[in-house]
Amino acid sequence: MSRFRRTALAAALTVATATLSTAVGLPAPAAAALPTAAVALGDSFISGEGAGAYTPVTDVNGVAQGFPGWTAPNSNAFFCHRSANASLHRASLPGIQDRFNLACSGGQPHDIAAASSARTKGRQVAAQLDQLRAVGQSHDIDLVLIGLGSNNSSFTFGNVAEKCANRFIADAWTGWWEFWAYLNGPVPQEPCTDADLATAAQFSAATAETTTAVRQILTTLGQIDADGQHRVVFQDYTNPLPFDLDPKFHTEDSRDDTRDKFRALGAERYAGGCPIHRASLLPGHRFSQGLGTLVRSTRDTLAAEFPGADLVHLNVQRAFDGARLCESATSPTGTLATPIRLQDNPNGVFVTDLSGYDKIAVQRIANTCVTYFQTCQESWHPNAAGHQVLGQCLTGAATTAARAVTCTRAPDGSITTS
Repeated sequence: MSRFRRTALAAALTVATATLSTAVGLPAPAAAALPTAAVALGDSFISGEGAGAYTPVTDVNGVAQGFPGWTAPNSNAFFCHRSANASLHRASLPGIQDRFNLACSGGQPHDIAAASSARTKGRQVAAQLDQLRAVGQSHDIDLVLIGLGSNNSSFTFGNVAEKCANRFIADAWTGWWEFWAYLNGPVPQEPCTDADLATAAQFSAATAETTTAVRQILTTLGQIDADGQHRVVFQDYTNPLPFDLDPKFHTEDSRDDTRDKFRALGAERYAGGCPIHRASLLPGHRFSQGLGTLVRSTRDTLAAEFPGADLVHLNVQRAFDGARLCESATSPTGTLATPIRLQDNPNGVFVTDLSGYDKIAVQRIANTCVTYFQTCQESWHPNAAGHQVLGQCLTGAATTAARAVTCTRAPDGSITTS
């Protein structure tokens, strides 16, 4: 049989088969189902900052960046600090086959639709939406965890933490008459107030900014999700510090933090992980509660705009109850957050005790954090155990019919979601 006749016969059979299929209604071959995925988007409380086991991060040039050394620019993609211990990876998520952590420490609403590298102090990573679209090409996205709002164009969590800790350290080691300069100028020594952290106007602007960014996420999901079915969990923030310190940290060497120059107490609190004035604690908690309101407002606004969307607010503000830094005398042992830890020059060796250091040495150590922020950016974030707890919280939010979930830690350490 000639090649032409074989080709013609094959063509005839193809036409006949297609005609028969149409006539008797034979189903077309089913497309292979895509593997399911859970995706994390947002900032440090989602990426896994503080939890260690950081994985390489692909930068805007498509290069996977491993640890580049402490003196590398803080903009390096690796310092997104995407942890294998992050809550996304610790949660029990039935039906989910693969997990993608696209969050980045320091992430802002800007970084959702635009490359983080396009803004001041941004990291060299692509827009999180571009990374999300790439996942959508190969996976059916069923769960999205979002943590966004603590960093924005008005304020950032890192700046807030640095401000209050620096004020305490300066107050502890210097006299009221001394105005010795850090790299960025003299540091005030009085406790932080609410207005030092974020004003009502700043919270309002941050809420609008965050809502716009998450709206872009929901719109993109509607375009790329294979089956259009996905749950979006809006996680808020938990404060690493207690409402008050354990009595052990109240007074040392007959001095408390309402007096001038209390170095022994300063060293004791630093070792415990909580170099901060007691008077700053309640403003800090009101700041955390403000972040919770921001996240809840974002979720509620978008639930009204996307009435068919499966949107859940996950409140984790009580998830670390009883296990915050300096909440017990053994801190930082047994806590769920990373203590503030600084390096004396960027050599990778953390200073765990400031006892015996004079003010010039303390200034030098603090300036290392200013110049090489990556050496101290883990401070006051959930540690690996903390992310394990947040993973339990996420499990509850992923499997409930409720649209508002509160995750709480009991005195015995058990975690409940309600």
